[in-house]
Amino acid sequence: MQAGPVTELLSIGDFSRMTFLTVKALRHYHDVGLLEPARTDPRSGYRYYRLEQVAQARLIRRLRDLELPVEDVRTVLAAPDDATRNAVMVEHLDRMSRQLEQVQDTVDSLRRLLAGDQAEVGVEYRDEPATMVLAIHGHVDGDAAVSWWVEAFTELHRLLRTGAITRTGPDGAEFPTEFFTEGAAEIVAFVPVDRVPALSGRVEVVTRPARRYAVARHDGPMVDLDGAYSAVGRAVVDRALAADGPLVERYLPLGDEDDLLAHHTEVCWPVTG
Repeated sequence: MQAGPVTELLSIGDFSRMTFLTVKALRHYHDVGLLEPARTDPRSGYRYYRLEQVAQARLIRRLRDLELPVEDVRTVLAAPDDATRNAVMVEHLDRMSRQLEQVQDTVDSLRRLLAGDQAEVGVEYRDEPATMVLAIHGHVDGDAAVSWWVEAFTELHRLLRTGAITRTGPDGAEFPTEFFTEGAAEIVAFVPVDRVPALSGRVEVVTRPARRYAVARHDGPMVDLDGAYSAVGRAVVDRALAADGPLVERYLPLGDEDDLLAHHTEVCWPVTG
């Protein structure tokens, strides 16, 4: 759009120097609608900016330095009030805090691996009877597994409360081999129950067959869960007991059953005999 003579505007080079945004970044932010030039030459395509746009450009750079997604940056810039803007920022900062915790857990785990300082994981064998469960199925890839898992169990727990249904065992989830080998597969989240309520939506009633499992219990951070998988897998392979079927995780709550992330995990590997 026309915004006055070119002499009153900043060249893209000067604007880049004043904002620490590269020309490539400025072109990208123009393309995605974050920072429109004050004027674009119709013949050369050269972009010009107003001095007043420097503050907005610096804000955009700060937000992107915090890895705020472009859509969220757009929401912040267009926010009608401080509450709307702050809500986006608080949510993103919470995500960053969780990521930092995961990074720290991974660093601590790596140090334990390098130091050979890992606790021995015991393996036991257990026969489980056929069980009626409320279940949710979903085709999930590895990147979305945790969010899908939380949503599924939140929905199942809500159904237990609203239907006054008594659980008969801990939460569990089935992971077929394809989830590990291909990175995506149909996962089943389930809760054993004493009766079948009236159902709607995606929750189903399923009878899980009787099976025998080798079981390893994991009590530490999630990043070390693979240690329990390694221990139980080694025990099964050493004794040539492996059977077809999905692996099962069972979640033993540390207190409140609705605090989904506070639990011990049992890794259950199907076995023969």
